[in-house]
Formats: sequence, structure tokens, C-alpha cells
Amino acid sequence: MGINLNPFTWWTGASWGTILYGLRGMKQVGEDSLGNTYWQGGRDTAGEPRRWVIYAGANDVSRIPPEWFSWLHRQVDGVPGEVLPPPRAWQKPAVPNMTGTALAYRPMGALEKGGTRAAATGDYEAWNPDA
Repeated sequence: MGINLNPFTWWTGASWGTILYGLRGMKQVGEDSLGNTYWQGGRDTAGEPRRWVIYAGANDVSRIPPEWFSWLHRQVDGVPGEVLPPPRAWQKPAVPNMTGTALAYRPMGALEKGGTRAAATGDYEAWNPDA
């Protein structure tokens, strides 16, 4: 989409209006592994500093890693890299929602997987109105 579509759209990242006027006087507090940038400044209706994200690419909330989600929703006070412990070796990195893509989860019996499933195991009994 690029620079020509950006002035008119919000779903492919920050619009020019957000970049020129919305970030004036605000402070960038961090960036995640996906390239999203996180900002703080001004005051919300409760008098707390406002926090928000500028997405790198499509505006999809599932593209926010859990640690930054907790910062945006005030579950932690400080920036995640400073106040949260480092990730454990067994933790997998966050992935965006894959619904609607070729990588989406498809259970057995889904039409995209051929539409066949294993035969019933006998634990189902059809309802009979005469019984």
C-alpha cells in the first residue's frame, strides 16, 4: 500500500494525522520484536498517562506480544523489559492470529482438510421423538 495510501487509511499503520499531530509531545517508550512502537503521554479521562501502540503493518491486536499488552492495559507500571522477568527457555514467542490465512488451525473433518473424520465411537445416540 505504501506512502500513497497512508494519508487516507488507518488499517495499514498510523495515518499522517496521527504521526504529525497525535504524537506531538509524546514519548516513545519502547518497541517490540514485531516492530510495533509504544508511546506514552498526555492524560486520559482518569488522569493517568495515555498509552498506545503504533503498529508496524496491519492494525491487528493479536500482533501485540503479551508483555506489551499488559503494559497497555496497566497491568504493569513500567516498561516490560525493565519490570518483567526475562522469558523462560520453554516459552514460545507470541504469534499473531492466523484465522483467514493458510496457517489457520483446521480440525479433523474441516472442509479445507478434506472433510472426512474418523467414524463415531458409539458414544452418540440420535434423539428419537417416539422414545
